[in-house]
Amino acid sequence: MELVSMPGQKAKGKVWLVGAGPGDVELLTLKAYRILKNADAVLYDALVSQDILDLIPNSAEKIAVGKRAGKHSAAQDEINQLLVTKAYTRKNVVRLKGGDPFIFGRGGEELQTLVASGIAFEVVPGITAASGTSAYAGIPLTHRDYAQGVTFITGHCQLASRPMDWQGYANPNNTLVVYMGILNANIISEGLIGAGRSADTPVAIVSKATTSSQQRFIGKLGELAQLAADPALHMPALMIIGEVVELADTLHWFEPNTEQHVIDLEAAAKAL
Repeated sequence: MELVSMPGQKAKGKVWLVGAGPGDVELLTLKAYRILKNADAVLYDALVSQDILDLIPNSAEKIAVGKRAGKHSAAQDEINQLLVTKAYTRKNVVRLKGGDPFIFGRGGEELQTLVASGIAFEVVPGITAASGTSAYAGIPLTHRDYAQGVTFITGHCQLASRPMDWQGYANPNNTLVVYMGILNANIISEGLIGAGRSADTPVAIVSKATTSSQQRFIGKLGELAQLAADPALHMPALMIIGEVVELADTLHWFEPNTEQHVIDLEAAAKAL
């Protein structure tokens, strides 16, 4: 799809690429909160929590643009065009993404479009799903006794142009975090075990992390497909694979389904 811009005219506004974090509204950065409260138009993904969407001013134009596995969402080309179009007609355009926009959020692709169209932009990072999920699940991604490194990958395992490096991902001294991997859990399990990772490696799938609906499904790598097929598992969900999962019960602190204290975000922002 060829982008349509307005030759001879200058974009009226600016695009803010904002990370909304993993779900808990209190994990939104103060800068993200300030930008969101001044938005004239917001293009948001399906993974942004309702609590955060509720912060968008009533006067702002709100546009849902996906994306979630197995469900209809706007094509990336359409999102790129919307960003350009809105920048010509609005002052503060917010592209709101779950987690961090530069970690499997296609944020870089969207910024390339803005650069090509001569549109000003800023990036507001967010707490990525991996760090937010692991913290609320009681699973440190690195630990001197369990894992000396961590790797983030996506679970889209059937892209012929980008074959999975199972040998590299099977390092027993590394924690593996898999985004968007639930539908390919069996492929991931077989690939890692085939590359030498033990079938007894601890794994966790965390659903709706950092929210009152959070659930943890803990088992072994050889059981990953069964864990992913649990009917109680609801999206979004993230996989954590590695010895650090052994610490989940010891370090677990977050109690979902209990009333969480919510601070006055506006008062906190004004205090700074």
